[in-house]
Amino acid sequence: MTLPYRPARAFAAATALLAMGACSSENTKFAPPCPVPSIPRDLGDIHRYRGAGRDITDSVLEGRITGLEGSCTRDGRDTTVATISVGIELARGPAATSRTADIAYFVAVSDGDTILDKRVYTLRAEFPSNTDRLRLAGDQVELRLPVTSTKTAAAYRVSIGFQLTQAEVELNRQRGPRR
Repeated sequence: MTLPYRPARAFAAATALLAMGACSSENTKFAPPCPVPSIPRDLGDIHRYRGAGRDITDSVLEGRITGLEGSCTRDGRDTTVATISVGIELARGPAATSRTADIAYFVAVSDGDTILDKRVYTLRAEFPSNTDRLRLAGDQVELRLPVTSTKTAAAYRVSIGFQLTQAEVELNRQRGPRR
């Protein structure tokens, strides 16, 4: 399932999904708390252009992370397993010369200001004939988070964003916040 295109609604739905987790029918226990999801402001959009031009005729690809689907389960007393999948929407631009594109995105886990783990994944977009917009979901990613009686998985943050070049990050900053 891909979440709606509206970022605020998608983020709210993702937050609710992760906060609620999945319920277990075994002994009517509820799933453990999940980590807090975030899409860093400058890393949730991607814009690729042909050459130095930046108008619509130079656009090769545009995309945005539209949401996050996930759930949490307990694995023993000291581990919570968060399973997530990222939703992405892509648009092929008029300057695109190929009907395929590889998009790199990351999933990072942090505890406060410390990044504990970051992994980069590649999603291949294949635009069929006469199709210039796609909604895709990344593979399910499993995160194993250490927990204690005083620290739940909700103490962690899971950040999802495109793996961008510095120039792409600067372009996102110039464009301003997502709408």
